[in-house]
Amino acid sequence: MALELRHLRYLLAVAEHRNFTRAAEDLHISQPTLSQQVKQLERTVGAQLLDRTGRAVRLTDAGEVYVRHARRALRDLAAAERAVRDVRDLSEGRLRLAATPTFTAYLIGPLTAELRTRHPGITLTFREMAQDELEAALLADELDLGIAFDGPHQPGVAAAPLFTETLSLVTGPRADGPAAAAPLSPHDLARVELALLSRDFTTRGHVDAYFARHRVSPRIVVEANSLQALTEIVRRTGLATVLPDAIAEDDPRLTPVAVRPPLPSRTVALLRREAAYHSAAAHAFTCLAHDHVRAAGHAPAQGHAPAPAQGGDE
Repeated sequence: MALELRHLRYLLAVAEHRNFTRAAEDLHISQPTLSQQVKQLERTVGAQLLDRTGRAVRLTDAGEVYVRHARRALRDLAAAERAVRDVRDLSEGRLRLAATPTFTAYLIGPLTAELRTRHPGITLTFREMAQDELEAALLADELDLGIAFDGPHQPGVAAAPLFTETLSLVTGPRADGPAAAAPLSPHDLARVELALLSRDFTTRGHVDAYFARHRVSPRIVVEANSLQALTEIVRRTGLATVLPDAIAEDDPRLTPVAVRPPLPSRTVALLRREAAYHSAAAHAFTCLAHDHVRAAGHAPAQGHAPAPAQGGDE
């Protein structure tokens, strides 16, 4: 029997559901047909791939190895199909992009607008997610590019620095806010009531590290898991918060407060899966992102950003 792609998909469905009936329902085929096809695959491979003796079907040792390679093969095939469909003149195309929540607030809008202006034929699918989820999605070939912070990454994730993002202490326009003529020291900050992002945000980790480095216990009276909610809270209260400069400077209702030594900066990067096919749409967005960073006057990235690849399958 010649091995066909459907046999791989059938095996993966059974491995996922651990049940032939549920897998058959998901595949919209009959259970006897599914069972027969999997047995044919086992005969072709020459090894038992599934243990059917228990209440739930499970992979044998040989099945575990085979499924791992089957998933990789199907993923590579999907990338090859995207490559064939990719149109070099960008009259059409698809880009799967994700970013951590900070960049949704000030970067994704301008980049999307520029993408629509330059390449209206590209369909953009955008997702907001935490950085560890974003990197996992890149490795699973669920994304083409991600915008997140540089630093240690999961094996197989490559980063190209975009710009340096700085953080500022800000308060609302209220007169009783903590604004001062002289910069505040870290110990001055210990007396300021703060509203901060929750620990789900990478930004919060950078702020906590700043306080820990200076041995300061901050007075955190509000935690929020939304940048929009946090800025609204600060506008209407005497509380202070820490936001990226790009957000703080764009809102006239927020008042910056000088801090010395300054709050930490961090490098923003474009992430991709190493050795992944780099479509024309992904390459166009990479060039567009670097152009936008230069035009917007963002601080240069800390470290050299490699030049964008010239399309192709690098």
